[in-house]
Amino acid sequence: MSARLTAPLRAAPVTVPCLAAVALCVVWATDQAGYPLTRWAAGGLVVLVLLGIAAIAMRNERTRPPAAVLVALGAFALYTAFSYLSIAWAASQGDALEGADRTLLYLLVFVLFAWWPQRGVTAAVLLVVWTLCLAGLALYVLLHLDGASAATLSQAIPGGRLNFPSGYPNANAAQWLMAFWPALLLARQRELPWALRGLLAGSAVVLAEVALLSQSRGSLYATPITALLVFALLPARTRTFALLVPVAAGVAAAAPAVLRVGNHLHQGEAVASNVHSATTATLLAALVVALVVGAGAALEALRPGRAPGPPGLVHRVTAAAAIVVLVAAVAGGLVAAGNPVHRVEHAWHSFKGGYGSIGGGDRLVSGLGSNRYDFYRVSLDEFTAHPVAGIGADNFQQQYLRHGRSSETPRYPHSVELRTLAQTGIIGAILAVVGVAAALIAAMAAARSRDRLGAGVAAAALAGFGYWAIHGSVDWFWEFAGLGAPAFAMLGLACGLAPRAARAAPGDARPETARDVPEEARSGEPAREAPEEPARDAPGRGRRPAVIAAAVAGAALAIVAALALAGPWLSGLEVEQAARIWQRAPGTAYSRLEGAAGLDPLSAQPYLLAGSIALRRNELVRGDREFARALGRSPDDAYATLERGAIASTQGRRAAALALLSRAAALNPRDPLTGRALELVRHGRRVDVQRLNRVILLQAEQFG
Repeated sequence: MSARLTAPLRAAPVTVPCLAAVALCVVWATDQAGYPLTRWAAGGLVVLVLLGIAAIAMRNERTRPPAAVLVALGAFALYTAFSYLSIAWAASQGDALEGADRTLLYLLVFVLFAWWPQRGVTAAVLLVVWTLCLAGLALYVLLHLDGASAATLSQAIPGGRLNFPSGYPNANAAQWLMAFWPALLLARQRELPWALRGLLAGSAVVLAEVALLSQSRGSLYATPITALLVFALLPARTRTFALLVPVAAGVAAAAPAVLRVGNHLHQGEAVASNVHSATTATLLAALVVALVVGAGAALEALRPGRAPGPPGLVHRVTAAAAIVVLVAAVAGGLVAAGNPVHRVEHAWHSFKGGYGSIGGGDRLVSGLGSNRYDFYRVSLDEFTAHPVAGIGADNFQQQYLRHGRSSETPRYPHSVELRTLAQTGIIGAILAVVGVAAALIAAMAAARSRDRLGAGVAAAALAGFGYWAIHGSVDWFWEFAGLGAPAFAMLGLACGLAPRAARAAPGDARPETARDVPEEARSGEPAREAPEEPARDAPGRGRRPAVIAAAVAGAALAIVAALALAGPWLSGLEVEQAARIWQRAPGTAYSRLEGAAGLDPLSAQPYLLAGSIALRRNELVRGDREFARALGRSPDDAYATLERGAIASTQGRRAAALALLSRAAALNPRDPLTGRALELVRHGRRVDVQRLNRVILLQAEQFG
């Protein structure tokens, strides 16, 4: 490894645990975007260990985070604590614990990347590694599809939308586009090797094209908004435009072939040929863009000085070209869209109308029809009903079942802002806004610092976080650790690059500032140790008890955090194992579920699964007992209430069945199975619980 890299690593050893966290994010990206509890909770424990390693490695670090970073850390910590506190008033305490644990994960990631200072080189290594790994994963997905059978394609691209490897098309698109923006903005940095800049530009094309395979309408709106903010708020606009032109041209050249995959998915053997054409077009476009940008970067590297000609001429010409292109793009968009008033009205009506209002043709231009309007309505109603503290972290599903109007059963509000408002109220919203605002202030300071490489990396990281925040405003990306963790890592990385002052050494007359730090330290070279002065030793010895107290407090908090993450994780593993083995070893499955209930004393999931297994085995008494235990932990669980009512009806206990099924209908008034069961009991007939569960299982298989 060259001295240019080893010296900054010695100056910023926190880069090593941060690199391990980046590897964890890449692993999540390959496996359902880190959505399952058993994936991200284990990852939270890993990040906690990495944080401890960083604290030990950086124990002699003398610089302190800027005030904005300290405010952000404090606000995020308080928001996390308030999420745990919301368990006390949440209807489903197990869901609230899961939501609070996920928030803790993002806090730990942010602290790891933001607390200790970064150098431009080391920060670039972190962001480049993550970006190229995501690009490599996108390339793998593309090549995997190219060689896949028709059956595999129908599973990976159901309904014409790529959902592999995240399992959710919109999360797929966001995963690639979060990396697209760092790839684009890093490719403009002349401090990076020219070959790497070309590779990053080609990677941006691959990431954008694979994102198009998911046909996410949210990304179609989030991308131009992100671009607008990048040009409006981040420096080096001319260089950004110079990179955006070839990358956008490459994406536009391959886009028709890529979009044809989804639009013609159901044309039999034509699917394979369409995928092959899309793969070929994408790889050719990426190669051409990589060569063009790499060649331009090589020429730029040969001329380290200012470009020839009058001062600022190149900048003015490029800026004028950017304005012309922007005006032409806006004009072309208006002409293609038609009357803007009519377009806005159509978009609003389709948004309110749900999926039934989607027109024919290309999905990306077919309107905004979905059930999000109804999700948002319920979220705002819950916020209005519980404005101060909210309804509890991740406690949306039961409220939507009761008050929603669509046939969907969403667990989350599909908006990070409405999630915050509805579930943690004004208190949580204020803490979240203060934390994000303070972090953005620090990150913007880093993006405008004198260190050109560090400023460029901070801007690229900010763009990646910004895309997640914008697209996450209309989707449930908070719940995907493979999206949320890298987003907070990028925000933290930008904060880690913010200029900071040094702590005062014991006995110094005044604290050091960043300018007081020796040039060797600022450049990454180890500084010579100055002789110790006896007069300065006494204050250091006097501070030792405070350091020990801080270490003890930190260790105690780490233990509490580890217990909060470990219980649900181990419980989830037991539930997954029981679900695998119950048919061949039901006794062992019951035993594992009992252990799972003990590991997570708030979750109703072990009892719900135990009850379902009992019904599949026709053990009605045991099933009723397990569902009753589930309701003891989650009293408003509509499924457990329905099953207990059906069991009571099957056993001939009409009064109990009528009460339970009436309760189930109140909890989930739009469920046709519940309504039908209640109608049968009211007319003096019995519900066949086995037949009911066969229908439930069939519906679950169709949904899956």
